Amino acid sequence: MSNNLEFVRNFCIIAHIDHGKSTLSDRLLEDTGTIASRDMAEQVLDRMELEREKGITIKAKAVRMLYSPAEGGRTYTLNLIDTPGHVDFGYEVSHALSACEGALLVVDATQGIEAQTLANLYLAMEHDLDIIPVLNKLDLPSADPEGVSAEIEELLGVSPGDILRVSAKDGTGVDALLTAIVEQIRPPVGDSDEPLRALVFDSHYDSYKGVVAYVRVVDGSIAGEAPLQIMSTGRKVEPLELGIFGPDLRPVESLSAGDVGYVATGLKNVRDCRVGDTLTGWQRAATEPLAGFDPPKPMVYAGLYPVENDDYEDLRDALEKLQLNDASLVYEPESSVALNLGFRCGFLGLLHMEIVQERLEREYELDLLATAPSVEYEVELTSGDTISVDNPAELPDMSYISEIREPWMQISLFAPKDYIGPLMELATSHRGGFDKMEFLDASRVVLYFDIPLSEILVNFHDQLKSCSRGYASMDYRFTGYRAGDLVKMTILVNEEPVDALSVIVHRESAYAKGSLLVRRLKDVIPPHLFPVPIQAAVGGKVLARATVKVVRKDVLAKCYGGDVTRKRKLLEKQKEGRRRLKKVGKVELPQEAFMTVLRLND
Repeated sequence: MSNNLEFVRNFCIIAHIDHGKSTLSDRLLEDTGTIASRDMAEQVLDRMELEREKGITIKAKAVRMLYSPAEGGRTYTLNLIDTPGHVDFGYEVSHALSACEGALLVVDATQGIEAQTLANLYLAMEHDLDIIPVLNKLDLPSADPEGVSAEIEELLGVSPGDILRVSAKDGTGVDALLTAIVEQIRPPVGDSDEPLRALVFDSHYDSYKGVVAYVRVVDGSIAGEAPLQIMSTGRKVEPLELGIFGPDLRPVESLSAGDVGYVATGLKNVRDCRVGDTLTGWQRAATEPLAGFDPPKPMVYAGLYPVENDDYEDLRDALEKLQLNDASLVYEPESSVALNLGFRCGFLGLLHMEIVQERLEREYELDLLATAPSVEYEVELTSGDTISVDNPAELPDMSYISEIREPWMQISLFAPKDYIGPLMELATSHRGGFDKMEFLDASRVVLYFDIPLSEILVNFHDQLKSCSRGYASMDYRFTGYRAGDLVKMTILVNEEPVDALSVIVHRESAYAKGSLLVRRLKDVIPPHLFPVPIQAAVGGKVLARATVKVVRKDVLAKCYGGDVTRKRKLLEKQKEGRRRLKKVGKVELPQEAFMTVLRLND
């Protein structure tokens, strides 16, 4: 391990989703000889099956490379952290930035600057990182390097010569990029003789090694099996293994100031070693911890229920294990009349929810029902108390409520100027209020709106892409809670309220959404041997109703003529049987019924 910080560079790659971060990481690994050409695969750092399928990075990855410039002969240690681009995983990006001194800002030469490009750039500036602008995808016929370079020049105030032009796919310009990393990113600052301070910027759970903490050593050093402690809890840790990312876990003897590596703690619970904690020595402890992170705040809540009640304990175990690898997932037990026992889970966004559900179903072989996602509301009661409600079924009676406040976001929509009209219409139809408009250049604009989170939660992104022919991109940030005229809409199936189908809606749209919901439910609930009424009600008032028709059995099939009273008798008997069945019969609700709430805005 080199203690000479002058020859260490810690950097990350930030960009909008699908601008080529993971492919650029592949080329850097190949050019530095970290991974032999025969072992290379596309998206080599994206190990998760879901990441490869969806072509996105979900977890930040770290890797160490050794690079020797042609002149000088010295070998530099380059620690790269590949970050996600999707807005749902912004917390992963902020953690990764804290472990770096520099960032490669990758911009697609065909798409130009987009929403997450700006969001991640501002994050990097907040962390005071050295930023190297990189123009990627020059090999594509539709690339516009001159136009996009002009955008970057205006944004960063750099000269055209400072923007590196590369093609991550064929490797053009990667050597010049490695030279720029060495020359333009400052070496880390730290003192190996000071008491140990190491920032935990990520972690994963290993069934043999316990919680494996990804650390950036700021001061001091970690050697062998010398005991450590976690500063926030004072918990003693006896490391099982120290190592670096190559990109596989490679054990080493020690980690010193400026290094990025991992510590296998042997801890069985990720809560004992949280992301943002500071590791220090047990015998020689530091006095001040490093600045940590705010815990990620879930924005979207949904219920996850096992289809088979016997799988409840398996679901609990699976959520516990998943939480070890994903500290942003929160959950607590809940029960539903319609769905029995399950868990109320909090997610960072809809993509995060989809990823968690797919991982539970694939990695733990569970069959799950998910309820429609909702946001967290602040409810002020007539008694003066304020409570948080993330499940519409738990909203108190309206007579006890003086005000309901919902989360609002500021969204920025990036698009060609031809789509200003459709985007305005889309945002205002979702209760959005126009804030301002800025021109990025002669042909592209950014529109800013204030809009309730519940309105952009489902399908908004799909509608955004539809009305802009795929050209628009979106970023959002939480601005606070605002009071609204909100009511709880209860859905009754066979005159029984189904708590998992309850939704909180704006009073003005309650009738339209209620009518649409009962019509859609009528299409997905299968016919039974008795008529199934579906009603949408606010308070005690029914706003809409539809009836799933009965499955008819032809009881007159064997009657060939004869006295009409015999036929009437059979029909009355059938009617009586239906009435009795309706009292005792149970309506089976398929998963599509719960997903119908998702498609209300289609």
